[in-house]
Order: sequence, then C-alpha cells, then structure tokens
Amino acid sequence: MTADQMAPDDRRIGAAAVAVQDTRQDKIVTICVSAALALFAFAVLYPLVYVLSASLSDPSNVVSGEVWLWPVGFSLDAYKAIFDYRSILTGFGNSVVYAIGGALLATALTLLAGFPLSRKGLPGKGLIMALFVFTMMFNGGLIPTYLVVEQLHMLNTRWAMIVPGALAVWNVIITRTYFQVSIPEELHEAATMDGCSDFGFFWRVVLPLSKPIIAVNLLFYAVGQWNSWFNGLIYLTNEHLFPLQLMLRQILIQNKIDASGIQDAAELLRRKELQQQLKFSLIVIAAIPPLLIYPFVQKHFVKGAMIGSLKG
Repeated sequence: MTADQMAPDDRRIGAAAVAVQDTRQDKIVTICVSAALALFAFAVLYPLVYVLSASLSDPSNVVSGEVWLWPVGFSLDAYKAIFDYRSILTGFGNSVVYAIGGALLATALTLLAGFPLSRKGLPGKGLIMALFVFTMMFNGGLIPTYLVVEQLHMLNTRWAMIVPGALAVWNVIITRTYFQVSIPEELHEAATMDGCSDFGFFWRVVLPLSKPIIAVNLLFYAVGQWNSWFNGLIYLTNEHLFPLQLMLRQILIQNKIDASGIQDAAELLRRKELQQQLKFSLIVIAAIPPLLIYPFVQKHFVKGAMIGSLKG
C-alpha cells in the first residue's frame, strides 16, 4: 500500500480523534471546570479588590456601604493619615527588620540542617530526622517556651521576634529532599578526591546550585515573619518594638486611635471618621511588600518548591 493510499485512512483517524475530543460530555466538563475556577478566582480576588477600593474611597461612602467594587468618591485621606501616626511607621520599620533578619537567619539554619541530612554517610541520620519530625507534632507549650525566652534574656528585644521561629522543620524536609535530588553523591565524592573539605563543598558547590531552594526558604520565612504578630503579643511590651501586624491588630480589633498628637477637636473628629477606612488602607500597606517581592523570586520559587516537595 502506497503513502497516497494510506493518507485518507490517516485523515479519517485524525478526524475521529477530534470528534472524540469534542463530545458533548467533554464540553460539559470543560464548562463546569471553567465555571468552578472562575468562581474560585472571584472568591479569592474580590476581597482584595474590595479592600483596595474601600481604602481609596471617601470615608462617608465606606461607612454607608456604597463601596462594592470600584472606589466611590476617590480619596487618599486614609493613606495621608497613616503617615501621621509615628507608631505605624515604627511598626512598618520593625517588620522590615524582622522579616529580613529572620529570613536570613532561618534560611541559613535550614540549609545547614538540610544538607547534612541529605547525605548518606551522616551517622545517626535517621534518629536526628525523627527528632526533627517529633517537634512538628509535639511542642513544649506556650508557658515553657515563654520561660525559655525569659531565661535567655530575650524578652522585649528584637531577638524574641526572630529566634523562637528561626527554624521550620517542614522547610528542612523540603530542603533536604532538594539536596538529595539535585546534589548527587558522586559530585561530593569527586570534590573530596580533589581535596575539598565538607564546608568547602557546601560553600563552593552546593550553594551556587541551590538558588531555587534558597529563594523558596527566603520567601517562606520572610512572609511568615512579616505576618507574625503572636510572638510580639507574648514577648514584647515595648511599643517601639511592635511589628506592623501588632499595630494593625490594635486598630482592627481594639479600635485604637492614637489621639495624643492631635490638639484640634475638629481634626480629632475627622480622624475618627477615617477610622473605618484606615483599617482597609492598613491592610493594603501590610500586603504590599510580599506582593512586590514574589515576582522577583517566582521563577526560582516554583522550581525549588516542586523539586523539594514532590521528588525524592
């Protein structure tokens, strides 16, 4: 049979395959899946859009419930008022320090813990890993942890916001898996034969090849530190050390307005009218840093998270 004689049969097979793909059931499934995804996207995006619109609307329109999707009576008064509160600016600066310092320290500890656990020759590796996993299911409790922080003289210090959460076991597991998949034992053996020490191999070979997992850890820890407020609530009493999230909590839950720097009664009344709008604008400001950071680490983040959590 020649190629010309086979061509019509091939076309019929291709047409049949297309017909199978375009069945009514497939179309119904596609429509249902698309509708479900659209509904999910709406449920995720609408609160963000509403908060942003409310923060840019006139305070009276926000209080009256006129804001649904777009800003009504465009106004930046809430954002202007925010920067008049020194406590909020202080909290923002503190959160930046905690996020950067905590992410760097935690990432360093995670890499130093994950790499040895990924090597086959580590004595007692199974026991060490079991002890790590044990802490994921059981912990010492709030009061013992508080006593440890107190005895280490970290109360009312920045270390109280950084050290207690400086290592996440789940991140160690992901990092260990990444090293097992991406850094073969043969590479370590070759470096050892060339006279490279274990630390030299880690510093000169492992770290340059581990940018994806480093980005994953930095992002996880930075976002966790940025959103952290419970440690500040427990360990800090000095308001000059409070993170932004604790300032946000005071406004959102306690409805606290700092009137100490306002002498004019009319200005104080105006600030109280802005209170509802301040809640939304503070949420927007608190969400901006993670949203700005993620696009720069997205490439490495996806690769590192996939390799570290799914393979091995």
